[in-house]
Amino acid sequence: MTKDEIARIEKFLRKTLQSPTISVRVRPRKTDSAEVYVGEEFIGVVYEDDEDDEKSFNFQMAILAEDIAG
Repeated sequence: MTKDEIARIEKFLRKTLQSPTISVRVRPRKTDSAEVYVGEEFIGVVYEDDEDDEKSFNFQMAILAEDIAG
């Protein structure tokens, strides 16, 4: 993922999720994905999908049961 793509994804996520503290950061030793944070808390990964000559990006976020308990 290019720096421009990461910046555009960050802008999209901030607007869509209505959270100005979302940041998208380069992953060490990976070029097909980036890490997503809210503040300093890691929340997920955005993966580049370039199949069939149609580029898209997939956001994956795990929610632990202990995080939603109570």
